[in-house]
Amino acid sequence: MLGAPQGTYARVRDGFRAYRMIAGMWIRSTMAYRASFVMTTFGNFAATALDFVAVLLMFSRVDRIGGYSLPEVAFLYGVSATSFGITDLVVGSMDRLGRRVRDGTLDTLLVRPVPVLAQVAADRFALRRLGRVTQGLLVLAYAIAVLDIDWTPLRLLMVPLMLLCGAAIFAAVFVAGGAFQFIAQDASEVQNSFTYGGTTLLQYPPTVFAKDLVRGVTFVLPLAFVNWLPGLYVLGRPYPLDLPTWIAFTPPLIAAGCCALAGIAWRAGLRSYRSTGS
Repeated sequence: MLGAPQGTYARVRDGFRAYRMIAGMWIRSTMAYRASFVMTTFGNFAATALDFVAVLLMFSRVDRIGGYSLPEVAFLYGVSATSFGITDLVVGSMDRLGRRVRDGTLDTLLVRPVPVLAQVAADRFALRRLGRVTQGLLVLAYAIAVLDIDWTPLRLLMVPLMLLCGAAIFAAVFVAGGAFQFIAQDASEVQNSFTYGGTTLLQYPPTVFAKDLVRGVTFVLPLAFVNWLPGLYVLGRPYPLDLPTWIAFTPPLIAAGCCALAGIAWRAGLRSYRSTGS
């Protein structure tokens, strides 16, 4: 009975160790060309900043979007962009899994004595994605500096909690999308519609969307727990679905549940893999 927990702990430990080693290899490779790293990181920063430029252009014509001011939208944007940026940095390579399944190169990962998930997540680790994280943090810092919020201890705690739980929820979506690619090998765009599309959706207040869509990202694919539900608590705004206030404190539970379900989906997908047959 003691063997199972110890075995699970050993696999997790080996997974983190393998991830650290593979990511470190790619980081050393990247830093061998530092000028290129600086330019690509800045390019990543500039490309993602265009999303917020679009928000600024909207506010150049209107005072509010869905009843929310620019600092309030910037707060939602900053949390979503930073959380997603952390996930994209850590497990953003998951969308390449379909290509590995299709050309059979996944087989080379299966014969190594380390978890496949760690190898896939760390594959081609791109440090340049720090540009997205930096851009999101800058927008979030601007929003916090400008907003007139009564910063209670709970509200202060909610900000880092949102970033960590939001990153975990996005990571679960990445892993679940990777598991789906075991079945549908060319499904990276489907996965991107939930990951990249999801973070774009969350950058705007829920009041600009139809209630059916808001229900979908609350009760079906719980992306609303990344920033909408906890973020509106910080901003002192009611949630469009009239949910109780305490639900703003449930992102850790939602994130844990999403990660558990994603892990189950990953194991099922990996077990269904039958190579290319060549």
